[in-house]
Amino acid sequence: VQLQASGGGLVQPGGSLRLSCAASGTIVSRYVTDWYRQAPGKQREFVARITSGSIRNYGDSVKGRFTISRDNAKNMVYLQMDSLKPEDTAVYYCNVGPWGPGQGTQVTVSS
Repeated sequence: VQLQASGGGLVQPGGSLRLSCAASGTIVSRYVTDWYRQAPGKQREFVARITSGSIRNYGDSVKGRFTISRDNAKNMVYLQMDSLKPEDTAVYYCNVGPWGPGQGTQVTVSS
């Protein structure tokens, strides 16, 4: 199983980005998918989760700003990030079931 996070970039505070998690070799809808992030010098932080039954959970720091979703037809999981803050700057990773983290994607929030 290979996981690939994409969609990161440089965005101004208050802006939005949508991250994608592509999984090859498994079916994402059968498992829990988690998004994590890690900033330089900091511990890995839980960001969001979607279960096989589409129950969603969020880390306290992103509640109300980030939304996790899944497209079963495309076998993709997304993380919509709105109202971004400089403290959201990190490398974002996805885990699917027992697999991961795969290659992350850098998100930089800066003016």
